Amino acid sequence: MSSPAYSTTAARADATPSATRKTRTLTIAVVAPSLEILGGQGVQARALMDELQACEFKVMFVPVNPAFPRGLRWLRKIPVLRTILNQLIYIPSLLRLRHADVVHAFSASYWSFLLAPMPAILAARLFRKPIVLNYHSGEAGDHLEHWGLRVHPWLKLVDKIVVPSCYLQQIFAQYGYSTRVIRNMVDTARFSYRERDPLQPKLLSSRNLEPLYGVDNTLKAFALIKKQYPEATLTVAGYGSQEAYLKAWVQANRLKDVRFVGRVEPPDMPKLYDEADVFLNSSTIDNQPVSILEAFSAGLAVVSTPTGDIAAMLLNGARGQLVPPNDPIAMAAAVSAALDQPAEITPMMRRARNEAERYTGPMVCHEWAEVYAESHANNNYRTSAA
Repeated sequence: MSSPAYSTTAARADATPSATRKTRTLTIAVVAPSLEILGGQGVQARALMDELQACEFKVMFVPVNPAFPRGLRWLRKIPVLRTILNQLIYIPSLLRLRHADVVHAFSASYWSFLLAPMPAILAARLFRKPIVLNYHSGEAGDHLEHWGLRVHPWLKLVDKIVVPSCYLQQIFAQYGYSTRVIRNMVDTARFSYRERDPLQPKLLSSRNLEPLYGVDNTLKAFALIKKQYPEATLTVAGYGSQEAYLKAWVQANRLKDVRFVGRVEPPDMPKLYDEADVFLNSSTIDNQPVSILEAFSAGLAVVSTPTGDIAAMLLNGARGQLVPPNDPIAMAAAVSAALDQPAEITPMMRRARNEAERYTGPMVCHEWAEVYAESHANNNYRTSAA
């Protein structure tokens, strides 16, 4: 099954910024996970491609997790064989980059960096194409500090490094890298904003069930909330390595009214937010979670740890309540305070919704258009000079 190419058909001439109109003839190759891996990078890649297409760019998609042939899909259950086959399909697919004007590679950290963006960087250099590295991982500090020759030589080959937050920009600056900040994207129009008055103890967690997202702490906080608000409910959306452990913990503690809904596709997320009143996030490693932007868009009260860029997103408490990491007691107390003082929460939710408007597609697309134009022009100059 070949990956799709996105041609441009939509016209938004009146709303398209001039920088976008000047570069819309460029072909942008987006190298990123597909939504088969349901995570922040895949969601952002899809949103970006849709917006670029609407802004009259030509876009081709090169998935770092290409579809396996039908008879070999069972190999996805065996990690080592899955990785080998994935690379045997993915690396040859990078030949398509020779048809691009600019390569836009999404990046995480550690082995994911070596397996996905690093081959794309080398292919772009081989074909003399400008390469923009879009780095998203909240683990950047540890990655840059400890991975040495497995990361820094490759970063020096890219034309531009773009990060979604000032938090990551500061980390890269510590290692001598100049970066540009372009925020993550959220389609606020997909979410029906409503003010929760009064605020109900209908809680939502939509982070994947991995240790760094601390969903176990969210459950522990909910257990405390449940003692004060017996009618409270918690919906847990997401999947991951801790699913069995978390479900077992709920059962062992006889915690009622916890609903695990598993993997939820992006089109179904607005309904999930609309059914809730309070969004909980207990992550211990993070950057700029799209889930919080979605909660902003829908009007939920947000209670979160301040990890990564989250403190800035919540404006140190002006757009949501911040609690220390690994502190379920503090999270439970913050939720109780929100439920007991709805008059203070409503202005907070309004400020959060206004903040979400800064992350909409047209604004973000305009910034990417500038990056593509600069990268393409610099590459033309470098090529002609050589």
